[in-house]
Amino acid sequence: MWKQEETGEGEREQGRWVEDNRSALKKSGPILPDEVAFVGKDVEFKGIITYSGTVRIDGSLDGEIHTEGGLLVGPEAVIKAKVTAGTVVCHGTIHGDIQAKDQIVLCAPAVVQGSLTTPVLSMEEGVVFNGTLEMKPQAKVEVLREVGPNVVNMTSRPPVQRLAA
Repeated sequence: MWKQEETGEGEREQGRWVEDNRSALKKSGPILPDEVAFVGKDVEFKGIITYSGTVRIDGSLDGEIHTEGGLLVGPEAVIKAKVTAGTVVCHGTIHGDIQAKDQIVLCAPAVVQGSLTTPVLSMEEGVVFNGTLEMKPQAKVEVLREVGPNVVNMTSRPPVQRLAA
């Protein structure tokens, strides 16, 4: 049976990395889910990954990544993929297009080549980015409420007319 004392140094290091980055990101960036899966630095993967939650990649990946959750790219990771995610935090290398529903955070020494589509982009000094950027606003959540007789909304106001000078 697995015991806490038998945890390897690599798992402790990954736990520290997650906690360090989670606390740093809470100050200025995305809030990522607590559940994190890892793709180690010696792992090479080719294909399509679809998941929910957050995955940290330290190895190499060639293919596609699809998630509504988060993608954490470690400093030694090399990804050649089309990425569609909720939030992407990159410290490594990504060659390919990235589409993020919430935001993209590029941290030094990241190298990114491809097009980025996101409502929010954060980039540290020392990042290398070659590509295009399209910033689309996040989908707004419509809040429905009752409007009383004394409340005027923009559609019920008469148009403003300009007077000639």
